[in-house]
Amino acid sequence: MMDVLVWIEQSAFGTYMRESGSLWAFPMFLFTHTLGMSIVAGSATIINLALIGIWPRGTPIKPLERFYPLMWLGVWVSFFTGVSMFMKDASIYGRNPDFYVKLLFVIAGVTLLSVMRTRVFGDPRLDHGPVPVHAKRLAWVSMVCWFAAIVGGRLIAYLGPVAGL
Repeated sequence: MMDVLVWIEQSAFGTYMRESGSLWAFPMFLFTHTLGMSIVAGSATIINLALIGIWPRGTPIKPLERFYPLMWLGVWVSFFTGVSMFMKDASIYGRNPDFYVKLLFVIAGVTLLSVMRTRVFGDPRLDHGPVPVHAKRLAWVSMVCWFAAIVGGRLIAYLGPVAGL
């Protein structure tokens, strides 16, 4: 496995990401990754807060479904930029347990986006009565996943094998 990670790291793109002093290399990918994750986690949080009851009474929740195309764009931007940043120090990130914890929570959060769209927004009674208990539970779990993914992502720079040291 380590041979594959070293090969990824030593690729032309991995070397460019690691050694280029250009703002278009790592700094721009990091900024774009952060922007993509903020779109996903921020939009999911708005939906989650609405589902758990922090939303004006009588205001429909169903229109929040319009956030989904934007969230999927954020997921794909984050995926592309995340893989690109991984390539710069693959042998280090690949040995960092916190990296895998972050990935676990991101995968769980993205899975919950799909589940919530089907089960919650697919319910024609969503705006005709109280929010179902299962929708509130999904919202709480989703919020925990996105919070943990963000914290896990930040801790990659400080825990386990750390790139640049």
